[in-house]
Amino acid sequence: MLACAIAIDQDVMRHVNVRPASVSEQGVLEVLQWRASLDNPGDREALLAHPDAIALPVQQIEAGGVFVAELSGSVMGFAAILPRDDGNAELDALFVEPAAWRQGIGRALVEHCCAVARVTGAASLHVVGNPHAEGFYRACGFALLGTTPMRFGIGLLMMRDLPS
Repeated sequence: MLACAIAIDQDVMRHVNVRPASVSEQGVLEVLQWRASLDNPGDREALLAHPDAIALPVQQIEAGGVFVAELSGSVMGFAAILPRDDGNAELDALFVEPAAWRQGIGRALVEHCCAVARVTGAASLHVVGNPHAEGFYRACGFALLGTTPMRFGIGLLMMRDLPS
């Protein structure tokens, strides 16, 4: 794994509780996703013009692939993973409350998703990342594989090996 290049509050990371999301939290998580997405100035205009871009399908929660990060009982972020056709896993969503960025919550979610993916037999975790988050993903051990066109610009194809 690559060394972390961003400041992480290890004390916060130790106190982050990551657990499966419940269907009753869908609305709360979508609002969190909006706040986190709109805090990125490069995405704000496109998202406001296309509010349908923000959604967390209830089926994803029901399938057990959505995980919530709590700090002192408050929801501070969530992540979602999906199985891929090649037997590996895809990090489909990762959102943290903007006020809690750079405190280890995103990393705790990534590490939890890696552990879940390993248990399901995945050898790697893939993500199509926002270019603004490239440094974060690299610090979490992801390598850049290429780029792909997305609805609102270019996405970064990234992958992290999951040694057993």
